[in-house]
Amino acid sequence: MSVFIKEIDCSNKSNGKNFGGSMIKQIVATVALMATAVSSSLTHAGDYLQNDEMQQFIGRMVSEHQFDRDQLEQQFSQVEKKQNIIDAMSRPAEKVKDWGEYRDIFIQSRRVKQGVEFWKENTDTLARAEETFGVPAEVIVAIIGVETNYGSNKGSWRVLDALSTLAFDYPLGDDASYVAKRQKFFTKELENVLLLAREQQRDALSLTGSYAGAMGYGQFMPSSYRRYAIDFDGDGFIDIWDNRQDAIGSVANYFVEHGWLRGQSVTSRARLAEDYDQSVVNLSRKDRKAKNFQLSDLNAKGFSAVDDLAGDQHASPIKLQGKKGAEFWLGLNNFYVITYYNTSIKYAMAVYQLSQEIKDEMAK
Repeated sequence: MSVFIKEIDCSNKSNGKNFGGSMIKQIVATVALMATAVSSSLTHAGDYLQNDEMQQFIGRMVSEHQFDRDQLEQQFSQVEKKQNIIDAMSRPAEKVKDWGEYRDIFIQSRRVKQGVEFWKENTDTLARAEETFGVPAEVIVAIIGVETNYGSNKGSWRVLDALSTLAFDYPLGDDASYVAKRQKFFTKELENVLLLAREQQRDALSLTGSYAGAMGYGQFMPSSYRRYAIDFDGDGFIDIWDNRQDAIGSVANYFVEHGWLRGQSVTSRARLAEDYDQSVVNLSRKDRKAKNFQLSDLNAKGFSAVDDLAGDQHASPIKLQGKKGAEFWLGLNNFYVITYYNTSIKYAMAVYQLSQEIKDEMAK
C-alpha cells in the first residue's frame, strides 16, 4: 500500500520567507509517523510464517504430500493477509440485497448480448457439451456469464493470499462450530491449490481468482478444479483458466456430477391456494432433502405449477421479494443442482433467468 502525500510548498508566501530547517524536520517527522502508523496496521508478506496454524499446515503438506518445507516456507513468506477479502466475504450480495436488486446485477441487456456473442463464438463446443452431458447450452453460458462475465473478469486476487486469509484470519461470527467448519473448508482448499499447482506444474503464487479463491471461466474452487474439471478438447491438459473448450465441458460435467437430469425443467412459477402452507417455503438444503416433496405432495399444501409438469418431479416452494412484490416459484431438481455452485436461491434464479433471456435472444 502506498501513502500518498500532497506536495508540500516549502515557501512561506505570506511573508516571502522560506521555512527554517526545524519546520522541515517537523514535516519529515510527521510524514514518517504517518507511514509508520499505516505500516503497523498491515499484515506484511512473511507474517504467516509466524502463524502456528500455518506452520502446522506446512508440516502436514510435507508429511502427507511430500512437499519440500523450504519451498513452502519460501512461498508463504510472500503471502499476505488481505483485509479487503474479509470485508467482501462479510457482505455478499446474496445476503445484503433482495431479489429485485440482486437480479439487476446480472439480468442486463448488455450481459444478455454478450452471452449471445459467447454462444455464437463457441457454438460447436456448447452443442457437443449439451449432447454429451445433457446440460442446455444456455445454462452453461449463463453460469460463465454470472461468474466471470464470459471470462472478462476471472478475478485478480492471488489465490494463496485469498485462501490463507480465509483459512487463518477470518474468525468473524459467534458460532464457534461454524467458524471451525469454515476454517476447515478453506484450509482444505489451500491444500488443494498447492496440489493443483504441482500437478499442473504452475507456480502457486501466480494463480489468481476471486476473493474466495475460485478460478477460471467457471470459477471453480481448487478442490472442484481437481475433481470436476475435464480435458474437453483432448489436448492432454486441463485448463479452465484460458481454454474455453475445457471450461465449457467442465461446467457441464460439474452439473452432471451433482445430479443434473437431462431434458427436465429447472423451475416454474407457482400458483397459490389461499391457505398455502408457509412453513415449507424456502427450506434449507437439509430440510428440503428430508421432506423430499413431489409436486403432487405440494398440491395438497397449496402450491401448483403454472407449467405443465409431471406430478412425480421433486420440487420445493420458493419465495423471492421482487420489485413488484413477492414472487412464488417451484424449484425443481435442476434448480437445486445450480445451488451446488452457490447455495443462494437468488443466485440459482439469476442463472436460470439469464439463461432464458440469452436463449430467447439467440433465437431471434
